[in-house]
Amino acid sequence: MDIWSWFTDGIAALNVWGTNLVGETAWLIIWSIIKILVIALPIIICVAFLTLWERRMIGYMHIRRGPNRVGPGGILQPFADVLKLLTKEVIVPTKSNKILYIVAPIITLVPALAAWAVVPFGPEAVLANVNAGLLFIMAVTSLGVYGVILAGWASNSKYPFIAAMRASAQMISYELAMGFVLLTVLLVSGTLNMNGIVTAQTQGWFADKGLTFLSWNWLPLLPLFVIYVIATVAETNRHPFDVVEGESEIVAGHMVEYSGMGFAMFFLAEYANMILLSAMASIMFLGGWSSPVDFAPFNLIPGWLWLGIKAFIVVSFFIWFRASFPRYRYDQIMRLGWKVFIPLTGIWLVVVAIWMQTPFNIWN
Repeated sequence: MDIWSWFTDGIAALNVWGTNLVGETAWLIIWSIIKILVIALPIIICVAFLTLWERRMIGYMHIRRGPNRVGPGGILQPFADVLKLLTKEVIVPTKSNKILYIVAPIITLVPALAAWAVVPFGPEAVLANVNAGLLFIMAVTSLGVYGVILAGWASNSKYPFIAAMRASAQMISYELAMGFVLLTVLLVSGTLNMNGIVTAQTQGWFADKGLTFLSWNWLPLLPLFVIYVIATVAETNRHPFDVVEGESEIVAGHMVEYSGMGFAMFFLAEYANMILLSAMASIMFLGGWSSPVDFAPFNLIPGWLWLGIKAFIVVSFFIWFRASFPRYRYDQIMRLGWKVFIPLTGIWLVVVAIWMQTPFNIWN
């Protein structure tokens, strides 16, 4: 019996015991909270160590040392950063809208964590296996822009407000391109269910021969995969699209009036979104929790670990871009989104739709 089967059997037994002990309704609430914590806490820990990996990777690419003072090899640096942010004074601007000023970071962070409710870590390892999982993620992740707008407006300062407008325009522009990409994946998969999208990539001629990675969507939808990865970089306001935080122009953008945990929550939301969108790229194009080849050594690796490996590779591209490319001008970023990505993804959606009506349809 593998570890995952032991875990699910134990959870099932605990579920029966809890139902008999405290009643069905109360136990469902407690059990839902436990499952949420089981998903949310590892994501927050991953965010912490992603900051460490970013510093080490950029240090390696720039031929210099990364963080190496706090803990062996600098491994405790994320915890030092958290301690520093927790102990910093929280300063609320005098003439700000205090309620919205405090709520804005929460509105930005919550969607980045709530979207994980429908992300499958395995065939049955998902918090909510809803039929409209893809639609849920598209809806929830689009709410993060409200936190950015409110942060800029509630600060009652010109620079955060201008930066919030720039950020919201950029995020909305690239969400449209990402939407067309996800519509194409929906078209070829025939389902909005996240597990169904992964399962559809484990079928086909190559999958029957054991070469499952050649049946994944990345191969026939390669242009859309590239566009999706670039669009996620712009969607999360990461370098080279981080004009929201241009040091020579608007400093920290919509976060410029935030300190302590307010700033930390925006920081946490950015990195949580990076991990989420990397996991989404893995599910949409890289087979999600499925093994790349159907052979014994690879099949022994659990599905959640395969998903983690793929997401780690994709999120490393975010760091690679930051270490390699200069920042683009804002007009160049908007031109890329509206005049290049949106037309290309729309055209490719039509091409795939026509392709599926021909005898050469590979998604039957």
